[in-house]
Amino acid sequence: MNYLGDTVIAFPGRQPLQIGFTREELTRILDLYGRMVAAGQWRDYAMDFAKDAASFAAFRRTAERPQARIEKRPALRGKQGMWTLFGEHGQVLKRGHELAGVIAPVERRLMKAVDD
Repeated sequence: MNYLGDTVIAFPGRQPLQIGFTREELTRILDLYGRMVAAGQWRDYAMDFAKDAASFAAFRRTAERPQARIEKRPALRGKQGMWTLFGEHGQVLKRGHELAGVIAPVERRLMKAVDD
């Protein structure tokens, strides 16, 4: 496979085996994760890469459900946007075409936690 920009390009006649995050996307997500850890909100994370989606899940405690999950699903790029933010109970909190807009509710919660 060849890597070109923000997509993984398979050799001719082959489909990519998995979806991943670009360096910029992962940097943005891990920056948010680090700030949430420093604020005492998150303690662990997990990433999952499948053939149709990539997801980043953040946990308050390892044995719990993820407190937040960020999912990238490129097949939805032309519809509601390829980014989705899921809450602790699996509810969709935000969808969009840009990562920054989708993670904004988590960043607002971080600012509120820092102010308290």
